[in-house]
Amino acid sequence: MGKYVNPGNKAFAIVAGDDTYVDKSGLIEFTNNRIGRMRPLICFSRPRRFGKSIAAHMLTAYYSKGCDSREIFSKLKIAGLPTFEDELNKNTVIFIDMQEFRSIVHNDNKMPEVVSYMQTVIINELREVFPGILSETETILPRALGDIFIRIGEQFIVIIDEWDCLFREDKDNEKIQAEYVNFLRGMFKNASSDAFIKFAYITGILPIKKYGTQSALNNFDEYTMVQPYRLAEYIGFTEDEVQDLCERYNMDFDECKRWYDGYSFNRVKSVYSPNSVINAMNNGEFGSYWTKTETYESLLLYIDINYDKVKDSLAEMLAGGSVKIDTKTFQNDMVTIKSRDDVLTLLVHLGYLAYNGEERSVYIPNEEVREEFLRTTRNSSRPELANLIQESDKLIEATLRMDGDEVAKRIQLAHQYYTTSQFYNNEQALRMVIMLAYVSRVDDYTTFQELPSGKGYADILFFPKKKSRKPALLIELKWNHSAGGAIEQIKEKGYCDSIQNYGGDILLVGINYDEKAKEHSCNIEKFNYNS
Repeated sequence: MGKYVNPGNKAFAIVAGDDTYVDKSGLIEFTNNRIGRMRPLICFSRPRRFGKSIAAHMLTAYYSKGCDSREIFSKLKIAGLPTFEDELNKNTVIFIDMQEFRSIVHNDNKMPEVVSYMQTVIINELREVFPGILSETETILPRALGDIFIRIGEQFIVIIDEWDCLFREDKDNEKIQAEYVNFLRGMFKNASSDAFIKFAYITGILPIKKYGTQSALNNFDEYTMVQPYRLAEYIGFTEDEVQDLCERYNMDFDECKRWYDGYSFNRVKSVYSPNSVINAMNNGEFGSYWTKTETYESLLLYIDINYDKVKDSLAEMLAGGSVKIDTKTFQNDMVTIKSRDDVLTLLVHLGYLAYNGEERSVYIPNEEVREEFLRTTRNSSRPELANLIQESDKLIEATLRMDGDEVAKRIQLAHQYYTTSQFYNNEQALRMVIMLAYVSRVDDYTTFQELPSGKGYADILFFPKKKSRKPALLIELKWNHSAGGAIEQIKEKGYCDSIQNYGGDILLVGINYDEKAKEHSCNIEKFNYNS
């Protein structure tokens, strides 16, 4: 058993033995079915905190000759599938964690470049596993694997974790990137690699880099946050898996869904952020478990990029909307960013936005990510976005003071700044302006739209979060009628019935837009069940 050649199963055994482990071993059935095909090469990219390394260690534990993993997998789904025995601990596996190699080299300035160092240490282990085959001067890993195959017919399974870290961490170092691309092509895209590579699985955050319109490794099948195809259920936790965890840990499933759901694909409509769900179960509390410094810095970098309509797109998504994008222009790196669509596509791959493949649009997936966007936007160098949040804070304060005139004034400003007259022509357009104007509500409120209640549907309900002491805001919208009439409709149709068991105060907010006068008006009353 080596560190890089035929590694053991300890890393995965620890994870699989944890009470919070969610069984994703069905992925092995998929990878087993790829072995022996014309293209046994997979790149499965997804964001940090979405279980990439766990999956890589699971595949290593299953395939590697360096251990006996039968007992570990005996209780998992794969054990009951027909392909379980096919490749269990029968392969020579080379496991490469590119982040680890990069850290070693960067911590010791005397070390050679990361790509050459990585090849040297793996070849040294290969000499121990296959004595007498490789010369002492061999330094090129693909050539070494080819020589071993020619001499004894041994094929290799190659698993690379954080395969794209040099493109992310050393994004301005063209020399090291070129050396790395040449290494990858030598491993997976030369005349002899089809013989010595039995199967390859690489995982990271970014899809495989494009050069112009071509991929650096176009013989890989790619599964991404934009197009995960059959691997959608392995991106994160499914709804059934989260429901099971909530039952076991006595946690509120609806609250968990609000915080961590929102990633949706053609095959799986609800995918949850795994690391956040596990942290919530372990801590017994819902909240944001994204790494604060990392999230803030990376989001701020891309929010501040001054491309046309990035500001408008973010504002619309913060208000709860979605925006159309073209993901095809993205070059799959963090440097070649040339348009709004490139920025938003990168944020999809980083997990900050979710992609709707049917509508080709992006949106903020859940409460956790929305909080991070708001926190970052407040400190953005883009004054328009920072001002949007500040104005929203003032609007909420005016609403809580029941100052209808001030509320109408601030909604009027939001309308003038964020919409154009040709699109502001119905109640739905008014709804979008209200959602945008109240964008900072997510600090204290959960939003419900068209909530069934009484004899109809309440337009908008801002319901206080559990730790908030603010009143509920029930908002009714009118177009060419009156704000007072909106209040009366709330009362007459019993829209407050849906929250009649809520113990706190409720403010009724009626908002009307007069199309002829081009003015908003607002009435606010405190609701009393006895009146």
